[in-house]
Amino acid sequence: MGDVLLVLMRWLHIASMAALAGGLLYGGVVCGPAAAPLAPGLQAEIARRAAERFRPIVLVAIGALLFSGVYNILAMPGHSARYHMLLGIKLLLVGHVFAVALLVVTGKTSRPARAMTGAAISAFVIIAIAAYMRRIF
Repeated sequence: MGDVLLVLMRWLHIASMAALAGGLLYGGVVCGPAAAPLAPGLQAEIARRAAERFRPIVLVAIGALLFSGVYNILAMPGHSARYHMLLGIKLLLVGHVFAVALLVVTGKTSRPARAMTGAAISAFVIIAIAAYMRRIF
């Protein structure tokens, strides 16, 4: 049962990050620029509707990432100092991604496409760091 739970938590962590990073990338690189030539009122309406649809995904993904991340760290003790240093860097970047995602879905950013693109870049850096962390563990 322990192995099944570890695999399930790992999957939950990866799937949640994929949903969050993918949504931010799509919003920042595809949706935002596609709406740019439209009238400002229409742009705002599209942004509002997209944020409304993305909000539940963001909230569930953040909750799942926090839950599965804490579980994964506690379930596998004995990490090196380098691992913990990288974890700290990764968590700072995670703070950036979470903050931007929450700002975008609440409509509190003036340039959502730019913010989402930056957060998507941070998300992919997080994935690269996680891959290296898995290698050194």
